[in-house]
Amino acid sequence: MTLSDNRYHLRIILHGKEAQNVALRDAVRLLRDHRYKIDVRVTWEEGDARRLACEARQLGVDIVVAAGGDGTLNEVVNGLMAADSRLEMPSLGVIPLGTANDFAVSCRIPLAPLEALMLITEVGPVAVDLARVNQRYYLNMASGGFGAQITTATPDELKRALGSLAYLLTGMSKFTSIAAVEGQITAPDFSWHGQFMVLGVGNGRQAGGGHELCPEALLDDGLLDLNLLPKADQQTLTDTLQYFMLDNGSVMQDQMIHRRVPWLEIEAEQSMNINIDGEPVSGRHLRFEAVPGALKMHLPRTAPLLTGNTESE
Repeated sequence: MTLSDNRYHLRIILHGKEAQNVALRDAVRLLRDHRYKIDVRVTWEEGDARRLACEARQLGVDIVVAAGGDGTLNEVVNGLMAADSRLEMPSLGVIPLGTANDFAVSCRIPLAPLEALMLITEVGPVAVDLARVNQRYYLNMASGGFGAQITTATPDELKRALGSLAYLLTGMSKFTSIAAVEGQITAPDFSWHGQFMVLGVGNGRQAGGGHELCPEALLDDGLLDLNLLPKADQQTLTDTLQYFMLDNGSVMQDQMIHRRVPWLEIEAEQSMNINIDGEPVSGRHLRFEAVPGALKMHLPRTAPLLTGNTESE
């Protein structure tokens, strides 16, 4: 698909806080001048992006674009999957307008609205997997333990003011109250019981403002990456802070248990908090599973999360 092939109907689902984004308005105007059919729907409250994405699939829109942060993208994905499965699935594009934009950054999606929109119109979609936890889908990452505590505890106002630095400040303030999670984790050919400080179940690679919980995850391998940091001694707590806040995780990777699995189940001793693409979920029993090839996405051809792209990041 190229700019000269303008038969496609795009729906941009825009986070309400970005409704006056001048760069995005200019980008949309430019493509409309090339006779693309683009409608923009702006969210007002939680659940709107999901509803608008579901509606877009019902209307036969060709391309749905999530314009916002990782939370907006998560809602759009769940809205597309909530529609009647007999309907044609639109392809999915991303215009990153959030605080961290973890999914977009890891895939090298341009952060400038015009460049992101040009990518969507010029690069054909590729099949990617989704992950599902209980009945909720996600595209990028589920995190538990320290990382989930930081992300959940960081106020939106602080994220807007300071960007990714907000996670650092929250992590430092919460460090003395870190609580390990105890439970049983079961997957094909894998069983583990104990207390863990950090949990990542990744279809994508990073969360919490650039921290690579699952640095080798791929979007199109039909599997989920499980990375688990068991609780050890006080030194591990110190390293945990360094892991999340300072060096993008390289210190802790050697201490983490890693498996690549089609599904896994977690049974915790008490209710635990899991952060799914920026959205909190709680429960004692969680089942994760990969949903291979569930969506088609417009991604850079050199996106590191696609099989075969082994270039250095």
